[in-house]
Amino acid sequence: MSEEKAKRRVPKWVKITAIVLAAIIVLCAALVGAAAIVWRHEISTLSGFKKLADRDHEHQDGAVYRMDVSGGFYFDDFLAQGGAANDGDLIGFITSKITRGLIKMNIEQSEIACSAFTAVTAEGDRIFARNYDFSQTNTALVFTDPGNGRYASVSTVDLQFLGMDTDKDVEGLINKITCLAAPYAPLDGVNEKGLSCGIFMSYQGQETVATDQQTDKDDITSTTMMRMILDYCATVDEAVEKIKTYDMHDSAQTSFHYMIADATGKSAILEWTYGTDATDNDGTKRELHVIYNDDDAHIGAREGAADYQWITNFILQPDYYGDDDPDADNDAADALKPGYDRYVHIYDQLHATNGEVEDMQAAMDILASVGRRNWNNDDSNGITVHSVVYNLTKQTVMWVANEHYGEEAYTFEFSLRDKF
Repeated sequence: MSEEKAKRRVPKWVKITAIVLAAIIVLCAALVGAAAIVWRHEISTLSGFKKLADRDHEHQDGAVYRMDVSGGFYFDDFLAQGGAANDGDLIGFITSKITRGLIKMNIEQSEIACSAFTAVTAEGDRIFARNYDFSQTNTALVFTDPGNGRYASVSTVDLQFLGMDTDKDVEGLINKITCLAAPYAPLDGVNEKGLSCGIFMSYQGQETVATDQQTDKDDITSTTMMRMILDYCATVDEAVEKIKTYDMHDSAQTSFHYMIADATGKSAILEWTYGTDATDNDGTKRELHVIYNDDDAHIGAREGAADYQWITNFILQPDYYGDDDPDADNDAADALKPGYDRYVHIYDQLHATNGEVEDMQAAMDILASVGRRNWNNDDSNGITVHSVVYNLTKQTVMWVANEHYGEEAYTFEFSLRDKF
């Protein structure tokens, strides 16, 4: 062998190493490509996760984020398996679907003390307005457009219910992946058909008892019921009929009631109860009761039926708190009703105009008047985390963070008709 050929000869181990490295590179590329296909929707969602407003501890403000969810987030599969009868089953489903079991997800619940009402604007637009009262926390505006016959919507999610630290920004890949569970935890929202909904604490029983129906129906939890309404229903009647086919299971050993409204002006309050407050101590015995805004027996009307409804944190069925005449002073019954003071204040505002407000800003002004920072604030739900007015006629949204009413940096407006 000539000296020149010897110099050109490549050692065998170099060739083997090169082949192995090439194989590793090809394998890694294949794995990355496979991951990109399997998690394409999740990757797309994470890429658009962004902050809209910063935290401010002095004002007890949490940060506000926006999440545009890609794909259907497996909710069809969730309902097809029969839903979930508790938070543990829901967490297991979300973990298996979204992260393929690699990262455990989380869904939590806690006390949700809030106010909401429906009204009509001077132009005839139907609206649903809501305050979310709690403590400092990070929130997300969650936009979904799942397709497959389901409706696009925007909803609000408290990120501490997904395990996010209320004193820190949502940073790092693991935290953002955990937030992919957000579509399963809406507190309120509106869909492209103009159907809106909200969840509210109801403090039922002698020691707040969760609804936990046990029949042969499929199962649904509090926030997944909200997601089902937003995704599949266009009217209040459709929502009520769909909800009737499920057993309700409240989360975190607490109790809730709900309000839904649509673009026709129809609204309803949904409550699961058993007897009176004194006897309502077994969540398995509760049955669904629906109070419509045109129901003459609706305790909330106080002086008869009305086109509008409003709700805070106590059960609205007549006589639930004993012999409870809504038009008479009954201090003993009223003392059992959390949020009764806010409830009366909202009623007074709406009754003065027969449920009409000038526009969405006027509805926001009513929410501001019962904001927790300025209201008689002697409970643990110390602040109003967000205030939102949903225009059901035009499918538009006015959303204000942390009681910064009138401040452009904390006011966000969207139109579902623009498809985000």
